[in-house]
Amino acid sequence: MPVVVVESPAKAKTINSYLGSDYTVLASYGHVRDLPPKDGSVDPENNFEMQWEVASASKKHVKAIADALKDDPNLILATDPDREGEAISWHLEEALRKRKILKKDTPVSRVVFNAITKTAVTEAMQNPRQVDTELVEAYLARRALDYLVGFKLSPVLWRRLPGAKSAGRVQSVTLRLIVEREMEIEVFKNREYWSVKAVLETPRGKSVEARLTVLAGKKLDKFDIENATQAELAQQAINSRDISVKSVEAKPTSRNPSAPFMTSTLQQEASRKFGMGARQTMNAAQRLYEAGLITYMRTDGIDMAPEAVHEARAAIKTKFGDDFVPASPRMYKNKAKNAQEAHECIRPTDMMRSADDIKVTEADQRKLYDLIYKRTIASQMSAARMERTTVDFGSADGQVELRATGQVVIFEGFLKVYEEGRDDDAVVDDDDKRLPQVNEGEAMAKASVTPEQHFTQPPPRYTEATLVKRMEELGIGRPSTYASIVTTIQDREYVRKDKNRLFPEDKGRLVTAFLTNYFRKYVGYDYTASLEEQLDHVSAGEADYKKLLDTFWRDFKATIDEAMDNSITDVLEKINDVLAPHIFPNEGDGKDPRLCPNCEQGRLSMRTARAGGAFIGCSRYPECKYTRPFGPPDPEAETSAIPPEGKLLGEDAGDNIWIHKGRFGPYAQRGEVTDDNKKPPRQSVPKEWKPEELDLATTVKLLALPRLIGPHPEDGVNVWANIGRYGPYLKHAETTSDRGGTNANLEGLDEVWEVGMNRAVQLLAEKVASRGGRGAPAKVLKDLGDHPDGGNISIREGKYGPYIKWEKVNATIPKETNAEDVNIDMALEWIAEKEAKKGTKKRAPAKKKAPAKKAAAKKPAAKKKAAPKK
Repeated sequence: MPVVVVESPAKAKTINSYLGSDYTVLASYGHVRDLPPKDGSVDPENNFEMQWEVASASKKHVKAIADALKDDPNLILATDPDREGEAISWHLEEALRKRKILKKDTPVSRVVFNAITKTAVTEAMQNPRQVDTELVEAYLARRALDYLVGFKLSPVLWRRLPGAKSAGRVQSVTLRLIVEREMEIEVFKNREYWSVKAVLETPRGKSVEARLTVLAGKKLDKFDIENATQAELAQQAINSRDISVKSVEAKPTSRNPSAPFMTSTLQQEASRKFGMGARQTMNAAQRLYEAGLITYMRTDGIDMAPEAVHEARAAIKTKFGDDFVPASPRMYKNKAKNAQEAHECIRPTDMMRSADDIKVTEADQRKLYDLIYKRTIASQMSAARMERTTVDFGSADGQVELRATGQVVIFEGFLKVYEEGRDDDAVVDDDDKRLPQVNEGEAMAKASVTPEQHFTQPPPRYTEATLVKRMEELGIGRPSTYASIVTTIQDREYVRKDKNRLFPEDKGRLVTAFLTNYFRKYVGYDYTASLEEQLDHVSAGEADYKKLLDTFWRDFKATIDEAMDNSITDVLEKINDVLAPHIFPNEGDGKDPRLCPNCEQGRLSMRTARAGGAFIGCSRYPECKYTRPFGPPDPEAETSAIPPEGKLLGEDAGDNIWIHKGRFGPYAQRGEVTDDNKKPPRQSVPKEWKPEELDLATTVKLLALPRLIGPHPEDGVNVWANIGRYGPYLKHAETTSDRGGTNANLEGLDEVWEVGMNRAVQLLAEKVASRGGRGAPAKVLKDLGDHPDGGNISIREGKYGPYIKWEKVNATIPKETNAEDVNIDMALEWIAEKEAKKGTKKRAPAKKKAPAKKAAAKKPAAKKKAAPKK
């Protein structure tokens, strides 16, 4: 049987149901090869030769494909229809030829489909082609560039900027966007302005709100009323005059629907409407695609296949009527910079199936499908028709004029189904409201006249949605990379997300400051977009990727060498100057913001610690030991009574007892640091205590921790009381440094010194009970049999529902699957997925042989167990 290879087992299962028993459909589980994460995997001195390695987790998948090809060498590669999918197919073919499973002259077919439906798959199988060399070369160029930047630039960061983790070709440019936006916010100076609104009443007793637009015969601009005094004068000008209707103008207007989704707009809208992150959105979309419910989800195309347009129009007519179907189909043109993916938009595979008609129980998938369905249907619906009314009111002398606007929907059109969300910095349209009937010349009564104070606002911090939108506008990255880039800068702790907003961390600022000064070209927006364009030329067959790499490497290598010529001191002083507004803010009091507040002689400067991270210290160290955390000074910390050299509290048992300020907060210390740099006993001061108020007795008691309560009455293992990172707690272990044992929280600090054994035993028992018992195995719901590699597979009862258990692997059972329906084949598939995701290793062969010897005496039972393996 011909062997068809796709990426995922879920996709393989769906496609197998379409192709039937005449084909063997297997999964590659994503990429099977990659560059080893070490220097030398890309060799610029040897024509950019790339050394590929089959991942340990992928070896068994390659073997399964190789074994299947022994019976029939007809290989059909059906990976995703994009550059990454093409690369996976190429890697797999290369790996199989290297293993001589495929001969040099054995043909290999490549098929692509944009949706996992029977029609699309069947049609693709009838139109095979070869692996697209140009797309593969574009992939190779990108992979080599990303590797060279990552493995050549990151070590420069480590050596010249301790604490920095990594740099990336697109990652660092994206980080720069977030850092520069934060710097805009920090230097922003708000400006006061006022507006005046009046509530007017018609002769028929209806009210309407209008804003002041003309004062003293002059049309008002935004900042013309600057303060409360001017606003009060404007208020008096309105109150002192009779107001009447000067003009009423009603104009018909219309709104057209938004284009169907592509990757970036789907991520943006899912973020706006559901608060979903880019990775969360793409994971849900991947599942919908593999289930055959939507078309391929990594695309920057917005055009729709003609047959899909016809289906959408038919669905609109059926569900909403003829009035909602425009006279001709809508055509959309991509406005995104560098849009080049030759894919369709993201749409449902069946236009008649709404979210209520699909069998999906997972919340994220269901919400996302509903969003995609409504956006797609709306994109082919009639325009919404509105009437916009503008009413101008004024005084007879023309000194005062006010305006009211309203917009009324006459025909819903696409708005009946869907309306695109807005970012918070988007321009908001007029209120969607109907104005009361008024006639020109009618006198209006004044119900109220109210001045309102306003301040200009800084640009908003990026959300994941607005960041992706900005990346797309600049031409940075591609649809398949947005989610991973946004996730990586958070995983590296360069950026944190708080209430859906992206804030740069201090280490992110440091990395950006370093790169913009020493590698400015390579974190430039225009340069990065230009490089993307060059890579697009490679994928179109218009450029040679080796020449592109050579041009890049010559300049990049010279820049790296130049950066390494700078000493760490030079680098830090340069960053000091760049980040001065952030770390040494001018308070406007005439004082030098870099003058050391302790000795008033030294100059403050950024320093880096051997363990990583940055802090601010005095240039007169070690004479002056003043330090503070990196970032703007904390006024409360600066007024602390603890000097840089520490506060001596007194003597106990021949040792001096100190309170010091550390990089991670205040701590108590017994004795001094010895000549061999050995640290004396120390204990962090709890957050609830003020370090400057601690006395000798309390500090000695603190330094006596951890406190041994005694051996546990049940097993004789020690029970300790201590204060940890998360507060006071108990530990049941031989020593407090043991990683094992049981921990239980204490309610207050005083309990650390007061809790007795009875109370400790009770708290530890409650903690064990809350976990289902110390070491207690989960309840077995169903025994499925043995794994081919040895070991029993079972379904067990978990806190969040039943799951598959084999060895140390716990695999989730999909929510849409009933545990009673699970068989061993399904379990093996989920176990393999989990292993591939986590890189789980098999047991050593020696361990597998031990139970086999014991089973030898029971031959009938052994044969019975062996049956499922076949």
